[in-house]
Order: sequence, then structure tokens, then C-alpha cells
Amino acid sequence: MIIFRRVTLLLGCLLATAILGASACTGRTRSMVPAGTSEPDKFLFDKGTEALNSKKWLTAREFFKQVTETYTASPYRPDSKLGIGDTYLGEGTAEALVLAINEFREFLSFYPTSKRADYAQYKLAVAHVRQMRAPQRDQTETREAIREFETFVARYPNSSLMPEVRTKLREAKDRLDESDYLVGYFYFRQRWYPGAIDRFKTLLKEDSEYSGRDAVYFYLAEALVKMKQEAEALPYFEKLQQEFEKSQFLPDTHKRIAELKAVAQTK
Repeated sequence: MIIFRRVTLLLGCLLATAILGASACTGRTRSMVPAGTSEPDKFLFDKGTEALNSKKWLTAREFFKQVTETYTASPYRPDSKLGIGDTYLGEGTAEALVLAINEFREFLSFYPTSKRADYAQYKLAVAHVRQMRAPQRDQTETREAIREFETFVARYPNSSLMPEVRTKLREAKDRLDESDYLVGYFYFRQRWYPGAIDRFKTLLKEDSEYSGRDAVYFYLAEALVKMKQEAEALPYFEKLQQEFEKSQFLPDTHKRIAELKAVAQTK
């Protein structure tokens, strides 16, 4: 009986706490908009933007959600939807980034012709960039980022965000290329030269603008030399010399070119 009474008392306390908490929450929600405010949706949006700029992610999200959930016909609803995505992006946790992606995808689905659709597409790609892993690890998010940036380039060619998009797209492609390069370099170190040659050639074929292609040129050429294919190796050494004014591989490349040309002259 004593135990029963204690349990009942405990449940009563929990229920009272829940009711009080709900009341407090309701009171806070109502107090978001002062009585007599002529444009409550604008008030909420402005407050959300102010909190967002101050990096108060949770506070900003509360304001933006009030707009999207309460004022469904408001002209501030689309931007509030973006604001919610930005708060998740600002938090930057793994869970928040997944939620950010969902918000930006929903925006593009609900407002495909919005003047800020390019912004949503950009931030969608950025959310994937934030989840990219080191070159030695799984590159699923890197591929997703590249896909979303390429979608941006195709859909919004005149966007003012294009310079940033191209820069980040290059960075994402470089991350993926670095992953492939490390596989080829591993084959080279293991003296499996056919595997290294195949990996390096595939990398150059798929992305001839890889920022670290000087290393690819060098080890591809070296692997070809090891396979006694000097005539095919020489053009890669020359490409390295022509395309890179600065590279750690240039000194050895100059020597190799001289050696290969000397050998060719004796034949």
C-alpha cells in the first residue's frame, strides 16, 4: 500500500510537471509576438534572422518555425524555411546536417521557382561537404556533394553564387581524386605497376583538372619506366614540367627527361 501511494504520488508529480512545462512553453510561444503587432509574421522572421546572425541556432529556429507552422500563407515562409536549414547547418553536428539537407530539399520541392532556389541548392551541397571524410575513408558524401554542385551549375548558370560553387566543387573533386590517387600510390609502393598505371590513367581521364595531378603524372611515368615503357612515360614527365611551375617532383622530373631523351638518342 505504501509503495502504491508513493508511485501514485510520483506519477502525480510528473503529470503536474508536464502540465506546468507545457503551460510555460505555451506562454513562451505566445510571448514571441507582442500584442498588437501589425505584422506578426514579419516580426518573427526579423527576430529569427537577428538570432541567426548572432549564431543563436535554437532561438532562431523557434522564430522561423513559428512562421512556417503558423503563417502558412506568409511571404516570409520560404525564407523562414531556408532559415531553419541554416540553423541546422550552423550547428554542424552529424544529426543537424542530416536535418539541414532535409530542409533544403523540401524547400527546392516546395519552391522550385523561388528566386532563392539557387541558395537552397548551394546550401544543400555545402551540407554534404561538411560531412566529407578524409581521402583514405568512405567517399559517399564527397560524391553527393559533387552531384549537388553539378546540379547547381546546370540549373543556375547565372547565379551570383557560381564562383563559390566552382571553388567548392573543385575542392570536392580534389578530395575524391586524392582518394583514387592514394590507391594508385599504394599499388606503386607495392610494385604492382600495372594496377598503378591503370588507376592513374583512369584518374586523369575522369578529371584532367585535378589539382594534385603533378604527383599522378610523376608516379604514372615512373610506373611506365618500371614496365620498360619509356616512350610512353616521357610525355607524362613533360606534362608535369609544362603545367607546373612549382612542384616537389620537378627536380626528379628534369633528371628523368634528360635520361630518357639520352637513351632515345642512342637507339
